[in-house]
Amino acid sequence: METVAETVSRWRAEGIPCALARVVATGGSAPLAAGTAMAVSATGEVIGGVSGGCVDGAVYTLCLEVMAGEQPATAVFGPDGDELLAVGPTCGGSLEVLVEYVPAHGGHPVDRVTAALREGRPVVIATALDGPHAGEWTVLAGTTQVGNDDEDSRQTGEPRGGPIRARAAEMLGRPATAVVASPAGRVFVQSLAPPRLLVFGATAFAEALVRIGGLLGYRVTVCDARPVFVAPERFPAAAEVVRCWPHEFLRRTHVGPSTAICVLTHDPRFDIPLLTEALRTGAGYIGAMGSRRTHTERLTSLREAGVGESELRRLRSPIGLDLGARTAAETAVSITAELVAHHRGGTGAPLTGLEMAIHR
Repeated sequence: METVAETVSRWRAEGIPCALARVVATGGSAPLAAGTAMAVSATGEVIGGVSGGCVDGAVYTLCLEVMAGEQPATAVFGPDGDELLAVGPTCGGSLEVLVEYVPAHGGHPVDRVTAALREGRPVVIATALDGPHAGEWTVLAGTTQVGNDDEDSRQTGEPRGGPIRARAAEMLGRPATAVVASPAGRVFVQSLAPPRLLVFGATAFAEALVRIGGLLGYRVTVCDARPVFVAPERFPAAAEVVRCWPHEFLRRTHVGPSTAICVLTHDPRFDIPLLTEALRTGAGYIGAMGSRRTHTERLTSLREAGVGESELRRLRSPIGLDLGARTAAETAVSITAELVAHHRGGTGAPLTGLEMAIHR
């Protein structure tokens, strides 16, 4: 949704209206999760998708119809879907899609969502699916510390303090979706909390990791203390490039469960104080580059620095999955593959031969 929202805001800035489609509910082995988005501009441009391709064509047509009528619409695809659409996921699952018209001019909450995400702030969008307020948004945006929050003036038919506002506040700061019943009808609540990827060490490996991390939806920061290597133009996909001693930067930045820390410096002067600090944070993933010999020596130094065994067990080193990687790009794929597996609970094993659901 984040990339699609960014594109929708860009189209609006260019004076181009569009239709925004979002998956609001799924059933069975649906190809993509609730919250997945697709947008179609009035010029025919498409961004994103709501399925593995099996229903995107039908949703594209629905988007054109919504743009023509400027009214929201919902459609169900699958075994219990609308037979008039005559299409459904080939996997046998089902999905419900909400399509909304987004005008080119005037205020629209999507711009506020985009602005907050650019700043690294978590956002919750509550959208009425039916009833008299169908298509109306309420946007709840938090601070980077996920503490105080503020809300826009548009409502989904519920006063402040109601169950939808309470659910949104509960979800703020963690990616999630829910359909909540209200007296005025169903409301789709979607929480967007851009995960952070902190890359320490402005190396060739970092150049590749930043690009792939950005594609995965991470808000990427590169940090290194060496001026000659930390040129921002080396990392155009990074949200920020910081010249600072890594452990000092880590002390002053926000780190939470959705934060991934990748240490690529491969230098004890940087690694030991940085990892000592990192292993005492609430980061969801902490990995460090280095050989097995380097890792063994690093563990000894960390113990001498007072890091406990329970903290050391959180460290993933050597970083990445065994892909046989040799190049910087292949190594970045190895690291991001481990990030995805860690986040989604995957095994990292080939799907061929595994007797388990692909979409858990």
